[in-house]
Amino acid sequence: MRVLLIEDDTALGAAIRDQIVADGHSVDWMKRLDEARDAIASAAYDLVLLDLMLPDGLGIPFLKVLRAQGDVTPVIILTALDQVSDRIAGLNAGADDYMVKPFDLAELSARIGSVARRYTGNPNPIVTLGPLEIDLAARSVRLSGKPVVLTAREWVLFEAFVQRPGQLLSKAQLEERLYSFDQEVDSNAIEVHVSRLRKKLGAHVIETERGLGYRLGRP
Repeated sequence: MRVLLIEDDTALGAAIRDQIVADGHSVDWMKRLDEARDAIASAAYDLVLLDLMLPDGLGIPFLKVLRAQGDVTPVIILTALDQVSDRIAGLNAGADDYMVKPFDLAELSARIGSVARRYTGNPNPIVTLGPLEIDLAARSVRLSGKPVVLTAREWVLFEAFVQRPGQLLSKAQLEERLYSFDQEVDSNAIEVHVSRLRKKLGAHVIETERGLGYRLGRP
């Protein structure tokens, strides 16, 4: 996934960014709401992590404007505001989840995965694809009952196909899931990752539509 993190606390922001990157996702970290608005106008995000107290404004009005504009990107609020009324206001504004600081980074990873599964229409974390058994919550794959080790980026790429069965994904769409604004993208990075996935999971696990993109293969 490509994640937009809106957090002005430098230490916490760095910890969250590192956790997301370790999970294999790409992340753009903004410390102000005006920067976040520019980022949303420039890129398509799969998830927004939103602090409520930013130097140039409050997160709730920002979220309300997003929803009023028809933006349905999942949003998880990350805040020190722990009153029930604060939670209600955040959820009523359109947030999908609400986490109170301090929180465990492993729990954040789990919450991100849960929200992502809900938005792809399949809350069940277990997906069977021919001889493949995919556990989206545990981020694991078994081929004919045997575990297959994927790198973080291989997993994120494969997850993109699993969550969108039958959908053609362009090279640009896949690059957006893997890389943030400040990362340089090798011209053949997607091809390399797809090749490695085919070697590990089967030659037909990902199909190529020449000049258009890739889609999940038929078992």
